Amino acid sequence: MTPVDTTLGTWSELFMLMAAVVYMFVFIAFAWDMASHSKTLKEAERREERAEQRSEALVGAGAGARTGSSALTESPGEVDGATEGAEGQWSTTSRDERNDSGSGSRAGWRAQRSSALEGQVADSSMSYADNDHRRPAARVAVVLMVLAFVIHLAAVIMRAIAANRVPWSNMYEFSTTGALLIVAVYLVMLIIKDLRFVGVLISGLVTLMLTAATIAYPTPVSPLQPALQSYWLVIHVSIAVAAMGIFAITFALAILQLIQDRREKRILEGGPSGWAFLKIVPSAQTLENFSYRLNSVGFVFWTFTLAAGAIWARDAWGRYWGWDPKEVWTFVIWVVYAAYLHARATRGWTGRRSAWLSIVGFLCILFNYFVVNTLFDGLHSYSGL
Repeated sequence: MTPVDTTLGTWSELFMLMAAVVYMFVFIAFAWDMASHSKTLKEAERREERAEQRSEALVGAGAGARTGSSALTESPGEVDGATEGAEGQWSTTSRDERNDSGSGSRAGWRAQRSSALEGQVADSSMSYADNDHRRPAARVAVVLMVLAFVIHLAAVIMRAIAANRVPWSNMYEFSTTGALLIVAVYLVMLIIKDLRFVGVLISGLVTLMLTAATIAYPTPVSPLQPALQSYWLVIHVSIAVAAMGIFAITFALAILQLIQDRREKRILEGGPSGWAFLKIVPSAQTLENFSYRLNSVGFVFWTFTLAAGAIWARDAWGRYWGWDPKEVWTFVIWVVYAAYLHARATRGWTGRRSAWLSIVGFLCILFNYFVVNTLFDGLHSYSGL
């Protein structure tokens, strides 16, 4: 058996602690971006409202002068006829809108909704070019996240070298490697789309995972357990962790979708828009569509995880399935996300229902990860605690 390098393992733990501290500052920077940008947008809204009020006052004064002179020559019958005509036109328009809604015409409804929400949500493309707001705190947060990721990656690599194996054989290593993959997926997504609006949720989750690894799951560097000495460990766990990283992004998007959906309903009902920073977040429909595409990719990864685990179980224990708690909950997660994809694609489960299904799926992942791995006895009891 190859001896472990405890000195390098200690350095790895130190770097991991440094990464956790930097991630905490990332969380603070993203939170500051939300707060400061919200204040800036509110001030801009107040300036626009004051300008509109002044413009309306000037127009109203001019119109009042013209109306006063024309009213002297206008007969009461003409006024009544004009009023009745206007009321009839409004009633006809209302009936037409109700008929369109009742006939299931969604195109007109979507057009009206988009028109009402114009300027209240970000562009659906989620591109940096369309987001011309100055957000220095968000830029600092992204730079710090890249720095934290580099430190985090160095810590994981040092752990692997110190143990002479892949660094995911106990809860400490599961947590640190899982957090690394979540950040990696998020940074890749940042290259493609402007997803800085979910940065506070992602950085908060990663900070909690590293804190839990350091405080609750401290495990010295040790050789690989005999039951895990298989090439399937690399295949099975790496794909599972990648899927978890994707599902973490969709979890954050689903939470924002619920918040944005509630805000959009208030705006359409004529109420206050609420949190101003949500103006830099796309519409609930855009968040849902993007989350659906990511969940589809994550579901493929999780399906492969389930299949690879069954094949590994056949090699290790002589059977594909044994109703072990870990196996059961891995399958439960697969069923939840399969139900999410099926319900949205065939049953029309969109909006809040699809968001809640996505959230339930990730909560099952967290339960499988933090509870099943540590409290349930079974053949998968490799937490190292």
